[in-house]
Amino acid sequence: MIAILEGIVNEKFISSIVLMTGGVGYEIFLTNEDSGNLTAGDKSKIYVYEHIRENMHDLYGFTNLDSRYFFEDLININGVGPKMALNLLNIGSSTDVKNAIAEGNIRYLQAAQGVGKRVAERIVVDLKDKVGLNSTANINDLLRSDSSMAKDEAVAALVSLGYTAQDAVKALQDVDKKLPTEERIRAALKRV
Repeated sequence: MIAILEGIVNEKFISSIVLMTGGVGYEIFLTNEDSGNLTAGDKSKIYVYEHIRENMHDLYGFTNLDSRYFFEDLININGVGPKMALNLLNIGSSTDVKNAIAEGNIRYLQAAQGVGKRVAERIVVDLKDKVGLNSTANINDLLRSDSSMAKDEAVAALVSLGYTAQDAVKALQDVDKKLPTEERIRAALKRV
């Protein structure tokens, strides 16, 4: 399996590039975001997902390894193939798509070409917990968005108990901030 290709961008098309590596030109399908960041003549490192079928051998590339992993998560969902996964990644950044999944925003996902309501619902059901605000980067982004949350021990305690930061914030939203931390946690646990 091809995992990484490094070389010079020889040609750029609407949805793909030709990457010259060792005298061989590989056509690689990219997201609009990745394609927009590359120009002909650039030296580039592309993380590759190789999709092999009876009558095709396609390469899907990403400038970021996390995007490739997310692409693989998408294509593991029943009814989502590589082209549909690429279409999903073309409606926004990987972070935007992950946030839409975590929030259950089916309309946002339906904006991708070929994605109907049932497929969008399946994506949310299958990936909501996986792409939710469990990751450290997403938790830090959420906490940075409201500096008072960054110092909130109750949010941190609920996250350490396994709640997503988003769920922890929602659970504590209507709980009096003047209460001691333990009481705020108990009140939030009753809500969740």
